[in-house]
Amino acid sequence: MKSISWGIMATGTIARKFAATVAGLTDTGRVLAVASRDGDRAAAFAAEHGVPRAYGDYAALAGDGDVDVVYVATPHSHHYENARLCLEHGKHVLCEKSFTVNAARAAELIALARAKGLFIMEAFWTKFLPAYGLLAKELAAGAIGEVTHFRAQYGFAPTGARYVRKFDPALAGGTLLDIGVYALGVAAMVLGYRPAALHARALPGEYGTDRFDSIMLEYANGTTAHLVTTIGTALPAEAAIFGTEGRIALPDFTALQEFTVFAGGEPRTVRAPFAANGFEYQIRETERCLRAGLTESPVMTHAQTLAVMGLMDEARAQWGLRFPGE
Repeated sequence: MKSISWGIMATGTIARKFAATVAGLTDTGRVLAVASRDGDRAAAFAAEHGVPRAYGDYAALAGDGDVDVVYVATPHSHHYENARLCLEHGKHVLCEKSFTVNAARAAELIALARAKGLFIMEAFWTKFLPAYGLLAKELAAGAIGEVTHFRAQYGFAPTGARYVRKFDPALAGGTLLDIGVYALGVAAMVLGYRPAALHARALPGEYGTDRFDSIMLEYANGTTAHLVTTIGTALPAEAAIFGTEGRIALPDFTALQEFTVFAGGEPRTVRAPFAANGFEYQIRETERCLRAGLTESPVMTHAQTLAVMGLMDEARAQWGLRFPGE
């Protein structure tokens, strides 16, 4: 394949991070085009990041014959329609998390991509971090004996218009789809994607969506997880894995660069710093798959995305939260 050309759909904070990452890498393709519903914002983004083409609507980006793959960075309430637009125009897709609003829509996108022979992957960037590869080796080697429990917490406190946007039901707002996906996704990486039971409670905010979530997972082998996430209170993104012979502390588990093993003698810290900012690994994986002619990443599989979406569906069902249009 020729040098891979990216399109970016949306111009928000995460889109800017993505564009800056690609621009700073020497072993990947380039960002050729960006689109926003506001042409001026697209033009400003393009000028800031050295992107050659700017479009004032998403269809124009999807229809650009020189774009190979589109990074969908719109609100997750719009992922389904935006990713579908790209697929219908023959574009490969890297779609931000949460992948869609619910598992049914996720399954539709995956089925469409498969029917068209196109690559699609959820941009769960945490999954690709080298530290998690090292962690998996530690667990497989029995560093803390048999794993018995996983615990994670994460919260932040936005203000002003950002606070309102984070809870807006029309944008599928609330804690779960915004950051709860991190806790569920990492728990699944450690314990497995098919728990035997899920128990969820949530406290609603003034806009009717969830502001504080508590989720417990039970697995058939007896392992458990407890996940606490919230928007409105700043909680350090900390996680821990407990075993029969010790524990592993994961500071900043959403962006893991080191972890510490507490077992036996002195604590032992394993470090795996980012080469850039952490986004580079999912970008490289996407391009690797495209060059290999794959329609699915073996690292972040379709089944894993559907499993986590299903867990979030179940959690919302338990507290009765539905979004407009579902």
